[in-house]
Amino acid sequence: MKKSISLLLAMMLVIGMLAACGPSRTETNDSGNTGSKEKEEENNAVEETDKPDKLVVWVNDEESQKVALREIFDKYEEETGITVEQVEMNMLDQIEALALDGPAGKGPDLFFQPHDRIGNIVLQGLADPVELGDAKEEYVGTSIEAVTYDGDIWGAPLVVETYGTFYNKDLVDKAPETMDELMEIAKTQTDQSKDEYGFLMEAANFYFSYPFFAATGGYVFNKEDGAYDVNDIGLNNEGAIKGGELIGSWFKEGYIPVEVNPDIMNGLFNDGKTAVVITGPWNIPTYKEALGDKLGTAILPKIDGNVPQSFVGVKSWMLSSYSDNKEWATDLMKFTTNTENSLHYFENAGEMPANAAALEDEKVTSDELIKAFAQQVEYGEPMPSAPEMQQVWDPFNNALAFIAKGEPVKEVLDEAVETIKDSIQASGGGQ
Repeated sequence: MKKSISLLLAMMLVIGMLAACGPSRTETNDSGNTGSKEKEEENNAVEETDKPDKLVVWVNDEESQKVALREIFDKYEEETGITVEQVEMNMLDQIEALALDGPAGKGPDLFFQPHDRIGNIVLQGLADPVELGDAKEEYVGTSIEAVTYDGDIWGAPLVVETYGTFYNKDLVDKAPETMDELMEIAKTQTDQSKDEYGFLMEAANFYFSYPFFAATGGYVFNKEDGAYDVNDIGLNNEGAIKGGELIGSWFKEGYIPVEVNPDIMNGLFNDGKTAVVITGPWNIPTYKEALGDKLGTAILPKIDGNVPQSFVGVKSWMLSSYSDNKEWATDLMKFTTNTENSLHYFENAGEMPANAAALEDEKVTSDELIKAFAQQVEYGEPMPSAPEMQQVWDPFNNALAFIAKGEPVKEVLDEAVETIKDSIQASGGGQ
């Protein structure tokens, strides 16, 4: 009998300990049916001992973003009683700062990063995997794919972004639906002597030109079972060569000037001298100010009957490996990216939500300019998050510059891929 009583007491103790493990944002129980007031106070007291006084979050330093996040953090403080200290720092500077501040105990609990840097962050040991649990299903599938590296999820996605088609309704009746239609616009509306163009884009920038390689069978790294094979590069295969020849033809035919850059392209489009441009939604404010109701947006024009696969970027919260408050920090990242707060962020910061329900909400889909980019996300693919991606950008941007000047496409792509492979090997990757 004594053994039975002892065993029962031990089991009750274990159950009590397990109940206190996870964070609970419920301060009191209003049902009145789960036990005495004394028991509620006891349970809440246990939860309070696990609750930190403060969480430190590094946010990007863009004005509208930090204001929107502060409002969300204020709500979290009201619900939990935890102070959220917001530190504003350009997200591209956060990794170097974390590598210095983290070991000294001065770093954040959460920091904010574009997903294509995840591989490098993981290699440096600066982040821990994130346990999203059932909340994983709340995000756009592409965004979860983007923050998954080596089989683990490393972030809670807040933002998805990609690029698409802008057009001037005074110059074209509708957006080009196919590449043939786009080329017809370029052919009939381009007059370089007058600085007038049917179509412009940063074609020598691999970020924007990737869809035209992917549409015909090119790829960066082959991916199987969620893992990148960085030794299998598809940027000089038959499909990639076809894509490179398409891009080269735009320069050869005089549709796009070799010297085009974002300032030139945006200026000409704002001045009503370009009918169609391919770029991202971050240009909506300036384009809308210049063109007003003349501005339209659409997904990328089809090639061989398919919408080209644009690169999708995801910005997410990451969990510092130096945090002493990982469970509550994870709770905060889930709170920040839930449907309600994702919509608040969209309405105030203007960035598309990675939360699936928010992305499909009327507040997003009724926006005539942004909805095309939300649709394009469905056709896109995440930029590779493998650290070896850093060895791709410069060689391939250089290759595109040579293609723009009329160099033989196959030779240029072969040389670029060889350079990429050599750089990966020299950096210790691809093993």
